Amino acid sequence: MRLGITGHRGLPKDSGNLVRTALAVVVRKYGSDDLVGVSCIADGPDSWFAEFVLDHRGQIEVVIPADEYRAGLPTWHHPAYDALLMRASETHSTGLKESTSEAHQAASEILVGVVDKLIAVWDGQPARGYGGTADVVSYAERTGVPVERVWPAGATRD
Repeated sequence: MRLGITGHRGLPKDSGNLVRTALAVVVRKYGSDDLVGVSCIADGPDSWFAEFVLDHRGQIEVVIPADEYRAGLPTWHHPAYDALLMRASETHSTGLKESTSEAHQAASEILVGVVDKLIAVWDGQPARGYGGTADVVSYAERTGVPVERVWPAGATRD
């Protein structure tokens, strides 16, 4: 099973804890022998998901939106990003240089194109900017990729 992840970054701590717990449950529903998680490994749900897949003895593939993507992530996240990238069995790249909303959407479209199902940590609201979680969910639905929404009771966004 090839699972992709998309989700809101910058969740409040309590919501992040709820989402982490819910993502761990989702990952454990799948057998580890053929589990591949596909992620852009941004801070938050993307990385949590990748860590859970690896902890479950699955593999991860990483989609890199742009050459400058890592530099645009919070500095505190760089060690986790680097560690996950080193453990990737495969990487995919958009070939773009600048880490823009368009590059993020392009990466998400690559991700959706290589998975059997998309896990979406999504509050159900419209995207706050192009390439946001709602845009990725919409793209998956338009292309026939099933979406499993993860938004635990009590979770909120800033």
